[in-house]
Order: sequence, then C-alpha cells, then structure tokens
Amino acid sequence: MIYVVFLILVVIVLFVVLSIKIVPQQRVGVVERLGKFNRLLTPGVNILVPFIDNVRVYHDLRIQQANVPPQTVITKDNVQVQIDTIIFYQIVAPDQATYGISDYVYGVRNITTATLRQIIGNMELDETLSGREKISSNIRLALDEATEKWGVRIERVEVLDIKPPTDIQEAMDKQMKAERSKRAIVLEAEAAKQDLILRSEGDKQSKILKAEGEKEARIRQAEGLRQAKELEAIGEAKAIQAIAEAEKIRIELLRAAGLDENVLAYRSFEALSEIAKGPANKVFLPVSAVDTLGSIGAIGEVFKAKKAE
Repeated sequence: MIYVVFLILVVIVLFVVLSIKIVPQQRVGVVERLGKFNRLLTPGVNILVPFIDNVRVYHDLRIQQANVPPQTVITKDNVQVQIDTIIFYQIVAPDQATYGISDYVYGVRNITTATLRQIIGNMELDETLSGREKISSNIRLALDEATEKWGVRIERVEVLDIKPPTDIQEAMDKQMKAERSKRAIVLEAEAAKQDLILRSEGDKQSKILKAEGEKEARIRQAEGLRQAKELEAIGEAKAIQAIAEAEKIRIELLRAAGLDENVLAYRSFEALSEIAKGPANKVFLPVSAVDTLGSIGAIGEVFKAKKAE
C-alpha cells in the first residue's frame, strides 16, 4: 500500500513538472500538440499537457548577429578581392522561423554570399573599395526580400573588410603615398601663394593708409593755414578799423578845437621852418610844393587874424 501511494505521488510530481514551463524574458517557445503546431509559449509561467504537448524549439527574440565567412569574389575588372561581412537580424515570427526554413542562419549566410558575388561582379575595384555603403544596402535589400517569409528581419548589414591582392595593395599604397606627397606639395604651394597674396594685400593696405594719413595731414595743415590767414586778415581788418576809428576821433577832436585842414597845414609849415633854422639842417622841397607854400602865407595871415580876435 505504501509503495502504491509513493508511486502515485511520484506520478503527480512528474505530471506537475512536465505541465509547468517557465519561459524567460525575450524568449518564446514553439509548442506542438501531437506533432502539430499549437501555440507559442510567452515569457512567464505556461501550462502544458504532459505527453501531448511538446516544446519544439525556443527562440531568442533579441537582435542576433551572424558572421559570414570571408568570401573571395571577382570584380568587374577581373580582380579578386576578399570581403568579410557581418549581419544583424531579429526573429519577429517564431513559428515561421521554425517551419519556414530548416536553418535560417545558414540561409542568411548563403543568400549573403550569392548576393555579394552578384553585386561585386558589377563593380570595378575602385568602386568596390569605396562603395561599402552601397554593398551593404544591396545585400540588405536582397535579404529582406528572402527572409520576410522566414519570420526574420534583417536589422543591419556591415562590410567589415575588403582585401585586394597583395600586389594591388602594394601598388595602391605607392599610389596613395604619391597622392599624399602631391597633395602636400600643392598645399605648400597654395600656402606660399596665400602668404604672398596676404603680404601684398597688407602692403597695399599699408600704403593706402599711409597715403590717406598724409592726405589728411595736408588737409589739416592747409585748413590750419587757411584759418590762420583768416584770423590774421580779421586781426588786420580790426586793427585798420581801430586805427580808422582813432583817426576819426582825432579829426573830430581837432575840429571841435577849431583846427581845420588849413590850420594844420600852417602848423606843419612852422614846424618845418623851425627845423630849417639849424645850421646843419637842409630841407629840400619838391617843385610841386612851391604852390602850396604860396598859399601858406595867406593861411598864416588868416590864422593870425583869428588869433587876434
């Protein structure tokens, strides 16, 4: 009786163990019931019917990567190159990935190899070496078209390395060195040219600024001379005006004192006579002054008469 109970307990435990399936995150299981697809096991706890339900395979839903073995392909100009690629993919339909193809990774690698040969066969060597983006894009398009039925989505295709033959690589290295030397010479010549241009431009600007400065100095000097002459002329005009005003006042004072022009002429003649009285003094008069002297006597008489009054 005890053995029967123990056996029943073992069967119950075994039944529970086989019935409960715990699936981790980002993984799914494909369940077959009596050999036919039934459902998918989602992350968490799942219940199965023992001996009837069977988990065919588990799929990882994270992004996976597949390395494609290096392939030797021939370019359009008959050069053999070795290309190494890597593919990033993700399973989006686990049931299709299980029943659509026996090995989707192997299928992806084969399609990549075939597509790579076709693409490189239509490209020349120089275009191949500089066309990694184009090669990756074309491979991805070909893979997307094929893997759509497999429940696999191609996330990215990367061309890791493109290796031409050794002799071509050496020739390319020499050509690259020559190009770099040429570029360095061109850059040096361009730098020298720019230096000369900048120096000439600087010299030109210096001369222009110097000429502008001299021009400004001459203008300021001329302006200063003009202002000085104007001030001098204004000063002379004011001086003449002052002299004229003083002379006018003097004449008005003489007239106010009763001394007109005749009296002044007579007084001048008297002063001249006093000067001539000296033994060492000689006075020379021009001929035109004789008529004037003739009238001076009459002027003297008139002056004396005024004085007597």
